[in-house]
Amino acid sequence: MKVNIIKSIRGLAALILALVLVLVPLSAQAANPSARQLINDGTSDLSAMDFSGQNLAELEISNMNLTQTNLSNTDLRNMVITDSTITEANLQSADFSYSIAYKVNFKGADLSDAVLVEAILLGSRLDDVNITGTDFSDAVLDRLQVQNLCTRASGVNSKTGVETRESLGCR
Repeated sequence: MKVNIIKSIRGLAALILALVLVLVPLSAQAANPSARQLINDGTSDLSAMDFSGQNLAELEISNMNLTQTNLSNTDLRNMVITDSTITEANLQSADFSYSIAYKVNFKGADLSDAVLVEAILLGSRLDDVNITGTDFSDAVLDRLQVQNLCTRASGVNSKTGVETRESLGCR
């Protein structure tokens, strides 16, 4: 009889555990995978997603749609991104230092207070980009892009203390 009671208690405990696992919602992390997970899984459309504050350093991205994606305060250092779209995205205060962006469309993106120290942005479109307080120190850009950016460059980067106009070499 004592054995039957122990078996009944174990069975009841197993049933309660099973109900808890089924009825308790998944954690937020499992429901909202990081950008790194999605990119590594081969997802190509990450438009309008929120990846603010994440560490995405050293990622390699190609043919990605990041339109209207929130990448503010994100670590994007040493990233390589090619043939991608980041239009109207929020990159405010992002650190894109030592990164390469080749043939990337940033049109209408917010790069205010971002750090792009030694970034290479050849062949990329930076039309209508907010660069208030952006640090482009030693960045490599197309000459025409620099001329276009200098027409609206202003502010000082809050992290590096460098003036945007100075970092672009504006005259």
